[in-house]
Amino acid sequence: MSTPNSTTEPASLQHHPSTGTRWLRVALPALIIIIWLVGTGIGGPYFGRVEEVSSNNQAAYLPESADATRVQEQLGQFRDSTSIPAVVVIVGEERLTRDEIEKTRAAASTLSEIDGVGDGMSPLIASEDGRALEMFIPIDADAEIEEVVVKIGDHLRNDAPQTLTIHVTGPAGLSADLIKAFSGVDGLLLAVALIAVFAILIIVHRSVLLPVVVLATGIFALTVTLLTVWWLAKAGVLLLSGQTRGILFILVIGAATDYSLLYVARYREALRIKPDTWHASRIALRAAVEPILASGGTVIAGLLCLLLSDLKSNSGLGPVASIGIMFAMLSALTLLPAVLLLFGRAAFWPRFPHHEPDVAAAEHELPTPGVWGKVSSLIRRRPRQVWITTAILLGIGALGVAQLQADGVAQSDLVLTASQARDGQKALKEHFPGGSGSPLYVLTEENTLQQTANTVLSNPGIDSVSVLSRDSVSGSLPVTTEGIGTAGPPGTSAPAPTVVDGKVMLQATLSDVADSKAAEETVRDLRATFEQSETGALIGGVTATAIDTKDASIHDRTLIIPIVLGVILLILAMLLRSLLAPVLLIGTTVLSFGTALGVSAFVFNNILDLPGADPAVPLYGFVFLVALGIDYNIFLATRVREESFLHGTREGVLRGLAVTGGVITSAGLVLTATFSALAVIPILFLLQLAFIVAFGVLLDTFLVRALLVPALLHDIGPMIWWPSRLRHDPRNGATAS
Repeated sequence: MSTPNSTTEPASLQHHPSTGTRWLRVALPALIIIIWLVGTGIGGPYFGRVEEVSSNNQAAYLPESADATRVQEQLGQFRDSTSIPAVVVIVGEERLTRDEIEKTRAAASTLSEIDGVGDGMSPLIASEDGRALEMFIPIDADAEIEEVVVKIGDHLRNDAPQTLTIHVTGPAGLSADLIKAFSGVDGLLLAVALIAVFAILIIVHRSVLLPVVVLATGIFALTVTLLTVWWLAKAGVLLLSGQTRGILFILVIGAATDYSLLYVARYREALRIKPDTWHASRIALRAAVEPILASGGTVIAGLLCLLLSDLKSNSGLGPVASIGIMFAMLSALTLLPAVLLLFGRAAFWPRFPHHEPDVAAAEHELPTPGVWGKVSSLIRRRPRQVWITTAILLGIGALGVAQLQADGVAQSDLVLTASQARDGQKALKEHFPGGSGSPLYVLTEENTLQQTANTVLSNPGIDSVSVLSRDSVSGSLPVTTEGIGTAGPPGTSAPAPTVVDGKVMLQATLSDVADSKAAEETVRDLRATFEQSETGALIGGVTATAIDTKDASIHDRTLIIPIVLGVILLILAMLLRSLLAPVLLIGTTVLSFGTALGVSAFVFNNILDLPGADPAVPLYGFVFLVALGIDYNIFLATRVREESFLHGTREGVLRGLAVTGGVITSAGLVLTATFSALAVIPILFLLQLAFIVAFGVLLDTFLVRALLVPALLHDIGPMIWWPSRLRHDPRNGATAS
């Protein structure tokens, strides 16, 4: 088996290239670069158009079988509008005066003139304590929600008395907060990630041009990815959200940089033993292609397991991110080698890799100088003590996993910055029924209308119930235990409820804020009662959507995590031609993941004082940490296997660690920096994901891959290759399979 350390060059490579070969050496890299330039030129403008095909509507990502989804699908048939309600809460310091109420009513009367405000605004409703007013404003579903919400708030603050505090909340206000949090951050996120990566590359490689080339590899990969994803989302093949976009940006830049660093390290080695850059490039490609494809393959396999998710937000991320990883690998294996070929050794200026095969061979002999030589010597002397100590430290950190409160958070807590919608929810709870403007929708048979209404009204978490009616001026008719009431003056005959396919739609106002734990318990209690009564009633709305999302996330977590482990184990077994080594690598990565979650739980609860975590946080953290963390084990293990053919397993472990130490550490720091950049998006989910993955990658880089894995492999010795023949005679590569 040939390695980059071989100093004997085949005779076929020792002659000077012919004219045709010289032309190919220039034309092929140039052609590759031109193809990537064309793709980037076309895809560049799509950076500013991603929001055109993105959606942050939580209900759109629920499984079709969810109750909330089925109710939402039929809601439009019961009312003329599919608008999104905004709830305006107006609060005074004391009981409101008649003059304040009249001026506010005058200001509110012209809100319908705002573009995007739909028909059917409610009048101002006074609270029982006389200190607040509320009104419901429908916003057209196809309008720019954030823009309309801002205009409503600004209009009232300008025209209503200045002594009053204005909040725009409800589903529209909370959606506007999310849109604002994601709006305009794509450029900031990318800039932060690129600056961090560039600084690390400058420090590590002490080169000016090489970091630019490596970053360009990632940017080109991201641009072509966006071009592909945009059109797939436009065609309805993929679902794209602001959250998915942020993860995609970070993932592509981080992965492309990691793969590039592996190739650059191999290329630098090859340049020291080959005088010709073309031959050095061929050697580097042969050495790098297997670990890069294996690493990318494990990430793609892990991401595609998300297709099994009930939540479309999860299943949508799988193919989107997989496309990004595919282009990251392709860019690192085509564009980067082509650019480095054109620049030659000048790409490494001012630290040129000189042609010095004898020196390179001598440096490769153990003990090697520097930090990794010392680490190798430590593992040679005390392998068992090293891996046991490291495993105990990681195990202690993993004890905190039980403290991770990943059972969901209120929608008003998702945005970390100041939020008028969140403040409005608090004011709403203080002065009105908390669920005002975010009702439950109950779909039931017409002949069970009263029975269903009585069940809903009997729950202490419900304030009032009505039934949707197109014939009613207000769009609904009040329902009590005595029957359907009138919506007009006394003596007016009651309009009929809207009936669709023998079903009616009830609308229930919660006593508690729609995204609170108490509201969630109310919905769960009602669903349990409906199941026992066999009315077939289904519950939808904001609270029901949040519950179904949470339940689907927990289901996904339980299902997908074991499948991801199995798929990655299979890939590693094929790559390493072994069964024991993959189990060990997977086990150490899972231990690292547990430690990352345990430490993260302590930080979230005791330092950052966060309100909890989404159930999807552990799933995303697992997929990224295990799939990406295993990359470093793959980089190390493939090099260890290569060295084991020549020097035996235990010696191969030490040589593999010494040679890959620098590049894997650089890759780990880069991935840590890129995922840390997610924290610039003021969304709770992304902040937590950023910390878990960044901290986990550091654990993988400096403890798992640097100490635990090599010490464990060294202690076990040749048996790590069981059942392949390499375990029998590790110093004879000719007999190994």
